[in-house]
Amino acid sequence: MNLQTSALRMGRFMTTVKYILLILGAFIVFFPFLWMLTTSLKTVGESISIPPTLLPEKLQWENFQNAWNMAPFPRYFGNTILIAVVGTLLTVTITIFAAYAFTVFRFRGKSLLFMVYLSTMMIPTELLLIQNYVTVTKLGLIDTYVGIILPTLASGFYTFMLREYFMQVPSSLYKAAKMDGCSNWRYLWKVMVPINRNAIATVTILCFITQWNAFVWPLMVTTSDEHRVLATGLMYFNLSASSAVNLQMAATTIVVAPMVVFYCVFRRQIVSGIARGGIKG
Repeated sequence: MNLQTSALRMGRFMTTVKYILLILGAFIVFFPFLWMLTTSLKTVGESISIPPTLLPEKLQWENFQNAWNMAPFPRYFGNTILIAVVGTLLTVTITIFAAYAFTVFRFRGKSLLFMVYLSTMMIPTELLLIQNYVTVTKLGLIDTYVGIILPTLASGFYTFMLREYFMQVPSSLYKAAKMDGCSNWRYLWKVMVPINRNAIATVTILCFITQWNAFVWPLMVTTSDEHRVLATGLMYFNLSASSAVNLQMAATTIVVAPMVVFYCVFRRQIVSGIARGGIKG
């Protein structure tokens, strides 16, 4: 009994410690967002006061309107939505085709080609910036929507993830469909896509988040507000409002809020999709 009681107490103690550490970690992660939100509701004096204060004396809701009017945020939002939607649709379509080809078709050098395709995941994105910039410049696509979207359309990670799902579909189903006269095109859209719609939805969500949060590449290839996205537009806004920390935080909140809501809505789909993507059955 003593051993059982000691083991039970030890288990409870470890559980308590685990939850304390998790709560502490969550607070550390959440605190910058809390600070951003509270600072966005302060006066200029409160935002730079020493020692700093967490909560404002009076909520300054007009900071959001002032920040919104100081920069063409409607244009930034429109550009970001357009680039994220179009880029996501094209990337998902290319990913579906690539995953389908590497799963169903048999051709010489298939395994080698797939390994080469996956090897692109080991190349840091920063190493490709110069070459992509040179290519886009020669094509005359600087400061255009096409120039922003084009280099982001192929992804080894999304192809690998979707291929893992496609491989879970029994090959006998493909053989039966071919015997019934089903074409490869029809089999893809009538069988593979409906069966793996959850996986495709996960890839779509992840791709949309990536497109929305893109910063370095849009910064390099845009030269005017006409094609700037939210991330780069926020940087230029912060430069123009460098002395107004409260307005900087208000603008940051405006930019971050849509993606926070988006993630909260689709977080279960993201986590479950990635977890199930590595399981073969």
